[in-house]
Amino acid sequence: MPIFESTEEYISTDELSMAVDAAVRLERPLLIKGEPGTGKTMLAEQVAASLGMRLIEWHIKSSTKALNGLYEYDAVSRLRDSQLGDERVQDIRNYIKKGKLWEAFEADERVVLLIDEIDKADIEFPNDLLQELDRMEFFVYELSETIKAKNRPIVIITSNNEKELPDAFLRRCFFHYINFPDRETMQQIVEVHFPAIKQDLVKEAMEIFFDVRKVPGLKKKPSTSELIDWLKLLMADDIPDEILTNRDPSKAIPPLYGALVKNEQDVHLLERLAFMNRRDSRG
Repeated sequence: MPIFESTEEYISTDELSMAVDAAVRLERPLLIKGEPGTGKTMLAEQVAASLGMRLIEWHIKSSTKALNGLYEYDAVSRLRDSQLGDERVQDIRNYIKKGKLWEAFEADERVVLLIDEIDKADIEFPNDLLQELDRMEFFVYELSETIKAKNRPIVIITSNNEKELPDAFLRRCFFHYINFPDRETMQQIVEVHFPAIKQDLVKEAMEIFFDVRKVPGLKKKPSTSELIDWLKLLMADDIPDEILTNRDPSKAIPPLYGALVKNEQDVHLLERLAFMNRRDSRG
């Protein structure tokens, strides 16, 4: 039996559960790719919760460097304090800020370390972490000290495929791509979020949602998380039940489309389709 399976809040496929299991057994980072909104970040949260482990999250930005995950040395503050005669300067540790890897390495218990959206950083970023993730240790030059992991963390790395990751980095990971959910899996996901939702509403909403995703030329297809947001709006007390069931099928723009469609190019594209549909229906 895999160590991780579907939870009350998260639907995991057999393939995804086996990928988590394999990465843990191989003691390799689990690299998760997939469309934005397919639950990559939430996977780490659910793995940690189901295994009763603490989650340490390192969210990557375009400016993030690998060293930020290890530690940061504030030389400017130390210089300023020395000029002011502050006694803190006697201990350099006062000017070293521990990063997320250091936090995970020094934890007394085993933790789950999430490195989120690694593809946002510079192309060299993944390679700069190779040795630390391989050896589970790093050297702090300012302290002349090696920090070793007390317990090997479960490392989950997510990527939105915005840029290619280096081969040397990929070789050290166990890889899994989260395919966009099919209708059956999506139905399960919806039921996890909204156990009491009306099935008629789900049926109509799913038809519209998957129809929008199939529109050729769409710049950004709506994701799972956006479907959940949309359904939350449709279930609001002041929204009539007939908003979907009685809608004009010739209209390509769904009601409350702002939860699904997130840029003006796609709105214009759906409007053009609606116009063509109306023209064809009149002809």
